[in-house]
Amino acid sequence: MISVNEALDHLFSLSQTLATETVPLLQAYDRVLRTDCVSTRNQPPFPASAMDGYAVVSAETDDTLTVIGESAAGHAFGGSVASGQAVRIFTGAPVPEGATRIVIQEDVDRNGDQITIKPDADTKSYIRPAGNDFAEGFALKAPMRITPNDLALMASMNCPEVTVSKRPKVALISTGDELVMPGETPGPDQIIASNTFGLHAMLSKAGADVRLLPIARDTINSLQTVLGFVEDADLVITIGGASVGDHDLVAQAAEGLGLERSFYKVAMRPGKPLMAGRLNNAMMVGLPGNPVSAMVCGRIFVVPLLHAMMGLPAAPVERQKGLLLNDIGQNGPREHYMRAHLTAEGLHVADRQDSALLSVLSASNALAVRAPHDPARKAGDVIEFITI
Repeated sequence: MISVNEALDHLFSLSQTLATETVPLLQAYDRVLRTDCVSTRNQPPFPASAMDGYAVVSAETDDTLTVIGESAAGHAFGGSVASGQAVRIFTGAPVPEGATRIVIQEDVDRNGDQITIKPDADTKSYIRPAGNDFAEGFALKAPMRITPNDLALMASMNCPEVTVSKRPKVALISTGDELVMPGETPGPDQIIASNTFGLHAMLSKAGADVRLLPIARDTINSLQTVLGFVEDADLVITIGGASVGDHDLVAQAAEGLGLERSFYKVAMRPGKPLMAGRLNNAMMVGLPGNPVSAMVCGRIFVVPLLHAMMGLPAAPVERQKGLLLNDIGQNGPREHYMRAHLTAEGLHVADRQDSALLSVLSASNALAVRAPHDPARKAGDVIEFITI
């Protein structure tokens, strides 16, 4: 068996960075930027008023000034302002030439075209310089995942389209004679296929274009038939059949189609029977069949792998530290990812950790991470965790 970190290193070495495509800004949310987005303008492109008020050259308390025009957003005042004059101005409007200060409207008494500045007037300038937000040539650096805030900034930078990674095409295959799809009537020895639905959502959220293929039965012929449907997939994921039992035939079937296996078995709980390699032009990852094992391995291995394929740094899932809220026993020889519920107070590790218990996983939002042979822990200890 190899360690979790060694398995990740193998996966990253097997992966290939995907090609790019150019998409309109409205289609760029949550994509991975691969080419810097560079501004073609200053923002604001002119000195702009930060408040509603009056643009003046300089003015003292009790000064009376003559209003000579107006500057509004999209409609600048065409002239300049001299001493003794003022221009009515609104937030975001261009500041007229000659003006050095905006007197806010609350600090002015107006009578016709005359204004008088009140004795307790605010003396701040309230002028936003040209380029105050960003200047021409300012860049959002690739690679990065594009957020809604980034999209607003890119639009302001006058970038109508951006270059992003293509979405990884993932083929998802459940295996096993015991499985039927939700809505079907299982036989007396069958259960409902569940892993593919959780993984489909998880990997779609990570940015992949996921296809759910038919369930492969426990024969070489059936497995090879379904594996033949992967077409142009960048990543093939099988669920189940990756162990060493007489009916665990995924590796044998895939090797018959050209699989070059990289590793098998990882020293972790849940999820020891994990397999990976390259199947012709695609990567292949064989996940364990136990429901929680498959979901945990998806979070620990497949999501970081997809990130690397899209050009993001090849790195494990970020770990955080939190306060343990209940006692837990000594860990065994494998790294353990324990389902837990994270609150503002800390982390409560679930009592039941059987890898078949999806109800416990559904009630969890974190995985407490235990090193091999980690000693028993008491409530109040600090423990590492990852969010799920």
